[in-house]
Amino acid sequence: MSFLREISPMAKKFFVSEKDILASHAARITAEIHQGERKGYTEVLDLSSGDLHRGGIKPITFVRQVLAACFYPALLQDDSLPLDVRKRAQSLLRECEGGSVGSYTDSCGIAKIKHCVSKFITRRDGGAPSSPENIFFTSGSQRALMIMLKLLVQSKDSCQTGVLIPVPSYASFNLALTVQGVVMIPYQLYEEQGWKLQVQELRRALHAGRRTCNPVALYICNPGNPTGHVQSRESIAEVIQLAAEERVFLLVDEVYQNCVYGAGTEFYSYKKVLSEMGSTISTTVELASFNSASKGFMGECGLRGGYVELVNLDPSVMEYIRKLFYTESCTPIGGQIALDLMADPPKPGDPSFPTFSKEVQSIKNMICKNTHRMQEVFEEMPGISCQPLKGGFFVFPRLYFPHRAIQWAKNKNMEPDMAYCFHLLEETGLHVRPGCEYGQKEDSYHIRLCLANEEDIMEDALQRLKTFHKCFMKEFA
Repeated sequence: MSFLREISPMAKKFFVSEKDILASHAARITAEIHQGERKGYTEVLDLSSGDLHRGGIKPITFVRQVLAACFYPALLQDDSLPLDVRKRAQSLLRECEGGSVGSYTDSCGIAKIKHCVSKFITRRDGGAPSSPENIFFTSGSQRALMIMLKLLVQSKDSCQTGVLIPVPSYASFNLALTVQGVVMIPYQLYEEQGWKLQVQELRRALHAGRRTCNPVALYICNPGNPTGHVQSRESIAEVIQLAAEERVFLLVDEVYQNCVYGAGTEFYSYKKVLSEMGSTISTTVELASFNSASKGFMGECGLRGGYVELVNLDPSVMEYIRKLFYTESCTPIGGQIALDLMADPPKPGDPSFPTFSKEVQSIKNMICKNTHRMQEVFEEMPGISCQPLKGGFFVFPRLYFPHRAIQWAKNKNMEPDMAYCFHLLEETGLHVRPGCEYGQKEDSYHIRLCLANEEDIMEDALQRLKTFHKCFMKEFA
């Protein structure tokens, strides 16, 4: 006898999304190709996610060598591994119970690795102190966000909890908010101004939200996903000032912080800017900053390693948070090791440094080339525009559909950009994501593409998109 005779409408909404539909269709097409069915293409090109290794980019040698030695300690006797690799692996294994990565760790993370991450944050922020006691490891930054939401969401008996979210914003975070019963309070990013975050828009959204719920937090994604924008220091200071005045908690997703490539663009962490403001603000505004080993140039998505650093929380609240984290399973040791290697990579003079430096620079160069090439192609395509790209792994161009195309999509009971993506996948084998999945201004349409792919894959994808788009626009003109 099944107790789940009916699935609730919320569950249906949660589990059936544009992402699910397109991913299922891409898998179906791939299976058909493998079975020998004739297509106009020989493989599906997936530009739907920010998974570097799926995009053909090789893992960083130093990272994989240290991981290999930790998981198979016999390699510590192998002279073919650089000396700094073996020393790092030995150091990490000494922190594991029984000298094995198969052991449990402290729920909040291995103490030595937390100190390493703390030093990384201090260096990044020009000396602004970071305490290991305020850092908690999780199986990815998304999990850390979920835990923070548990802390912020108030009892259902009281007024519902609200969180301000950008439009557009990362779709899985919005789903996490829905599951937690949070009221999403949207604020618009200004596309025509390079997806700029305007404080007056934040204030408008906050005051509107207070009519229906209790807004307690503001979610920021910087560098932006899917928009690729990077906030200036002045913009960050304005947001912090608003948080101080309106007494809202800052949830700052900074997972793409080492992926900034726009000319004249620099990443500033919210914590660094906060530390440089007057003491009445720098010591009172509450902040959670998230980072991950998945989203930067390491791209170790499958190892599941992320962290959250908490700033200015009351000591009694911190004690409660520690207890909450102790109820969580420990973060996979592979993910914790990845965080250690991200925070303390090889330095000049280390045996692994030349190879490490060359590999990282190669990935950066590839992203920059893909960025320039993509913008060149967009300029040649009718009915499409794209704001300058400054950071992150994604591009979010706007599509200007003819009226007939919009009506065609409505007849299919689809959003126009979703219908476009479905048709693009069917006709060319190119898998991208529709803007409706991320939220967008009314009567505007977008697609999201990942930049983190080998150049030959990217060129193939762009040619498929260019050919399809011109035919699509001509068909519905």
